[in-house]
Amino acid sequence: MNKKNFIKSALSASILLSLAGCSSDDDETLKFTVLHTNDNHGRFWHNADGEYGMAARKTLIDQLRAEVTAEGGEVLLLSGGDINTGVPESDLLDAEPDFVGMSHIQYDAMAVGNHEFDNPRDVLEKQRAWASFPMLSANIYEKNSGERLFKPYDIFNVNGVKVAVIGLTTEDTGRIGNPEYVSDLEFRNTADEAAKVIAEIEANETVDVILATTHMGHYQNGDNGSNAPGDVTLARSLEAGKLDAIIGGHSQNPVCMEPGTNNYDTDFKPGDDCMPDKQNGTYIMQAHEWGKYVGRADFELNDGELTLVSYELIPVNLKEEDENGDKVFIGNEIEKDQVLFSILEEFQNKGDEALGDIIATLNGKLVGDRNVVRSQQTNLGRLIAAAQTESVPNADFGIMNSGGVRDSINSEDIDGYEVSYRDVLIVQPFGNTVGYVEMTGTEVTEYLGEVATKQVESGAYAQFSGVNMAVDCEAGTVDINTLGDKAYNPDDTYIFTIPSFNANGGDNYPILQFIDTGNVDADVLKRFFENKEIINATDYEPQGEVVYQNSLSANGCQLAP
Repeated sequence: MNKKNFIKSALSASILLSLAGCSSDDDETLKFTVLHTNDNHGRFWHNADGEYGMAARKTLIDQLRAEVTAEGGEVLLLSGGDINTGVPESDLLDAEPDFVGMSHIQYDAMAVGNHEFDNPRDVLEKQRAWASFPMLSANIYEKNSGERLFKPYDIFNVNGVKVAVIGLTTEDTGRIGNPEYVSDLEFRNTADEAAKVIAEIEANETVDVILATTHMGHYQNGDNGSNAPGDVTLARSLEAGKLDAIIGGHSQNPVCMEPGTNNYDTDFKPGDDCMPDKQNGTYIMQAHEWGKYVGRADFELNDGELTLVSYELIPVNLKEEDENGDKVFIGNEIEKDQVLFSILEEFQNKGDEALGDIIATLNGKLVGDRNVVRSQQTNLGRLIAAAQTESVPNADFGIMNSGGVRDSINSEDIDGYEVSYRDVLIVQPFGNTVGYVEMTGTEVTEYLGEVATKQVESGAYAQFSGVNMAVDCEAGTVDINTLGDKAYNPDDTYIFTIPSFNANGGDNYPILQFIDTGNVDADVLKRFFENKEIINATDYEPQGEVVYQNSLSANGCQLAP
């Protein structure tokens, strides 16, 4: 039996088990469909290949709504959060086009993501006003008042089915969020808050189905590593049957599982069948990122029994290479909704004009891919740290958190690539400033013992420029040879640069008494490119200056579980 038929058989068996419990042929079967996206990250506009984009997404969702209605159902449209941060045209406009686009598409609710706190609180309040739907999070509290910052849940009547939707946000937000914007907030335990809200719903409401829209991450078999617990842990923590499904985000992966296992379907490609995860009776779903897919979950409720009839991830104008090497649409191209396209085009043009200026030429790829830069030293991580070091007179070395490196530059590895301000803002969209600190060698050793041992695959993993050292991951210590062009001496003083985000304790770095230059990181990087004019990527390749010992990874600290 092939995988497609296996999935259909598994779902059919689920239906038969559900219908076997019906008391009579007269029992009414109520149909409803959950559509979902997550981790938009500023992608209101299609990319250069015409992939994804909110105008095409609206056309698809309108078609799905019509199809579901014709089949006697109704749609609930949810987002797993992180609308902010990732594309300059959106970032410069405080994600207004994204929230306006979501409102036109008629989302019903969204989970609050950690990147909703990348901006000052007044920007978040503007976004709440732009949104025609509720932002939900049950576990974010104001420290002073002890009150929740957002509505914990909302209730929707979907084709006669009363559906409660709970919002939850990764507990990591307090650690990885900008301390300037989150230090007055408490991100409480998601499992505890979910149980509390479910009990509240059961005590005060009459509902048929309880869902959670979360921004916590899906980690295979619950192995979240250095990340806060995700959706699998949440599902396993609750009493079976209390939560029907989790519509997630944050880890930015398509949650498609090998049937009957806790393992990802590593062969999944756009257009393939997708089996969502199921843990402790709770379905878990996630639609990758950027609106590349719209997830569709068709449910039936009969005599109090909920059945997942079918599930799929529908590509939104994604492309693949044909036999000639040409990029072609997977399936038929989805036409853009012209009304929404016109609205978004105005926003796109606003940001586009200022971002196209060429600031340098680049030979080779500067590597900032998420799965690479968080697991090893890269030329882009080192270049950013070097740019910040150069911006501070007499600075010896630089530290850059890999979570602040959001993309590669010149991903096609073209010689003579023209670097624009847009490239810079894609890589560094957060608007952090560059700080610097002066320490003795002994103090630097203690500090780097904490920072250099941050685990691989986390945004805390540090990129270095001007540091030659050995890191003992097991002991949590470092043995420094040189800092900048100086030999290490425990009694000498050294100056190093660090993003204000980390100096303030972001990514759980030690809080520092630092001098804030006031220079925004993206502007520092832009000036670095402009001054160099020509950048050779190979000049910034790691040369083994940082060696990791007693680790499962040769490129960073990874300890045995």
